[in-house]
Amino acid sequence: MAEVITDLGPLIPRNRELHPDAYDPGYKTSVTRSPNLALLSLESGPSEETGPTFGHNRFGALDNNLILNWSKGAAPAVGERILMHGRVIDELGRAVPNTLVEIWQANAGGRYRHKKDGYLAPLDPNFGGCGRTLTDDQGRYQFLTVRPGAYPWPNRGNDWRPMHIHVSVFGASFGQRLITQMYFEGDPLIDRCPIAATVKNRAQLDALVAPLDMAMSRPLDFLAYKFDIVLRGRRQTMFENKLEGM
Repeated sequence: MAEVITDLGPLIPRNRELHPDAYDPGYKTSVTRSPNLALLSLESGPSEETGPTFGHNRFGALDNNLILNWSKGAAPAVGERILMHGRVIDELGRAVPNTLVEIWQANAGGRYRHKKDGYLAPLDPNFGGCGRTLTDDQGRYQFLTVRPGAYPWPNRGNDWRPMHIHVSVFGASFGQRLITQMYFEGDPLIDRCPIAATVKNRAQLDALVAPLDMAMSRPLDFLAYKFDIVLRGRRQTMFENKLEGM
């Protein structure tokens, strides 16, 4: 059985080498959004080491089923049915249980249900594009949804976003909060995307690409993609680090 986080000690400082540069001219909006001054690294305090809790009674039966949750089960969304699943762990490999995972995405045609999305692809009347769930006691989560379509965006002359799903994870404390994206194995647009290109380390970019998981796929129903999510870890307290016999 995998180790589960039980220690609520100080958070391990973020390794900035694992994050993309905030400023990247190829991704045009980063030019105006990126900070002008160097970031500071500080020890975590109570405000970062504690966090929100979520009760199971606040979740509906279809919250993690994006195929049916928008229509409240009346009609299924259009598109290729997929299962997105994986585990939420910390950087020391320990499971993060009972943490909120939220996703949002475009529909099968590549359009978001958002008033400012003007892409020509039609809206699916039975697809809202949002879901949420809590990880189990071993950090596992899953969503049933449709594979999102690629879509154009006004960055350069003909830039397209790869198929992707946005992911938000709260973790066991505010300092573990993570917002990221999941891409799909074999998508040729990943290597042509200026946003994906901000991740200069290829191994780190590959960690955002979910491999096809035939073991979890269901015949005549859906394909599965496995996406594990790694959050910041916690240092053990001095009591737990005390040498044997002291």
